[in-house]
Amino acid sequence: MNLALQMRDYRLTTAEILYHMPDHPGVLQTFIWQELDLAPKFPVLRKFLDFWSHNLDGKLHSVRVGSAALITPAEWRHGALFTLH
Repeated sequence: MNLALQMRDYRLTTAEILYHMPDHPGVLQTFIWQELDLAPKFPVLRKFLDFWSHNLDGKLHSVRVGSAALITPAEWRHGALFTLH
């Protein structure tokens, strides 16, 4: 993953894309897309979906998006016993 993008608040974004099969429009197929992108506008995903709708035969049905920051503040979780001598 590109650290420079992550430092500019890009997040790992996953999209579940459902689309109609070109030869069988009544059948839906799933495509999983994953890239670093900026929430909440998702310009990289929008560019990909624009390309899809203009250049591919499978008509889009729906898109479900999830996003998570990869760089977060450190967190202390107490769950172990440490003994110092």
